[in-house]
Amino acid sequence: MLISFAVKGGSILIGLILIPLTINYINAEQYGIWLTISSIISWMSFFDIGMGNGLRNKLTQCLALEDYEEANKFVSTAYVTFSIIGFVVFIVFYTLSAFFDWSSILNIHSQAPDIVRNCIVVVLGGFCIQFTIQTINTVLLAIHQNAKSSVITFIGQVIILITIYILTHCVPGSLIILVTVLTVIPIIVMMFASLFLYRHRLRSFRPRWKNIHVNYVRSLLNLGGVFFVIQIGALILFQTDNIIITRILGPKAVTTFNVSYKLFSAFTMVFSIIVTPYWSAFTDAYAKQDFSWMSKSIKSLRQIWLVLSLATLVLLTFSKVIYGTWLGNTVAIPISLSFAMAAYVIVFVWQTLHVYMLNGIGKVRLQLILVVASAIINIPLAVFLGKKFGLAGIISANTIVFIVMGVVFSIQVQKILTQKAEGIWNR
Repeated sequence: MLISFAVKGGSILIGLILIPLTINYINAEQYGIWLTISSIISWMSFFDIGMGNGLRNKLTQCLALEDYEEANKFVSTAYVTFSIIGFVVFIVFYTLSAFFDWSSILNIHSQAPDIVRNCIVVVLGGFCIQFTIQTINTVLLAIHQNAKSSVITFIGQVIILITIYILTHCVPGSLIILVTVLTVIPIIVMMFASLFLYRHRLRSFRPRWKNIHVNYVRSLLNLGGVFFVIQIGALILFQTDNIIITRILGPKAVTTFNVSYKLFSAFTMVFSIIVTPYWSAFTDAYAKQDFSWMSKSIKSLRQIWLVLSLATLVLLTFSKVIYGTWLGNTVAIPISLSFAMAAYVIVFVWQTLHVYMLNGIGKVRLQLILVVASAIINIPLAVFLGKKFGLAGIISANTIVFIVMGVVFSIQVQKILTQKAEGIWNR
């Protein structure tokens, strides 16, 4: 846990340094273009049809039974399946992208269409490769080695920071060069990490051709299919903001929005360090019907939420000073956006702590219904509030739907822990 905190702390620091460094290398508008493109491409992460989360739960169950051969079959099958999906996704979207006017879609007028299209192809290709090799992170999370996953990400960030620093002094600002650096470096780091870990610490999980079984795909999809629909809803809730902003307010506003998000999301990252091991731990505890441990864990997580909420309010109080020290005059952040972002973080962490338990024990039917309903409501609500209140309105749309989900999920968790859950509450 201490290693994870140290690494995540370093990641947060590097992320904060990277923003002004990157904006100075290109400019605020081009940085907004990069953020929007990466948001669109990240939508494709949901083409794993929920199998990533399905794999995580299956591995945890196998390890609880000490069935390493079965676990290896799931890992081997997952790698091949993700490779096929990634290849098909690249071919299809590469072909279709030629027919889209991306400059018009993204409301971009300062860049040549060919540059924008080339950026999209680079990010798309990189994503489809990462689609497969990031399976190493799923394996690490399932076996409770979260720190190693964080270290892999951190190493990639350090190399990116060094590379962009060198670029700012040696190479003229270029959006395509920036996109290539931000896309390719994490892939290279993850590939080397995978080769090293599967040769040493994770030898029992190393993919083997003989352990590829088509029938295991169905097993991954049984739970994964529900996660897939939930992920599609999460896609709309988390990844459409940049598109809405660039359409309503322009690419430069995307930078303003994400700078504020980067500052306040430090607390969501801290919470993710704490809560991530609980997913698999809840899976194991529920299999053993250890409701006492689960209740104590939820109580502890709620206490942590309270501390982080107070810390978020303190950050809000000093946010103007922090922005000035951090960014100078590069980007101006309205106070209304900071207020809205603080509220979002507090509400988001509350619903997340309950979702992790529900995901871990596989009680996701109610979550499925709420996420789909929220996804349907979120876009028109964000557009309406965005036109009326600007950036603060767009993030407030997310906050509203998370308030509803947070209340419902906390009730469901309480019913399950007291073993009073029936009907939809227990599915």
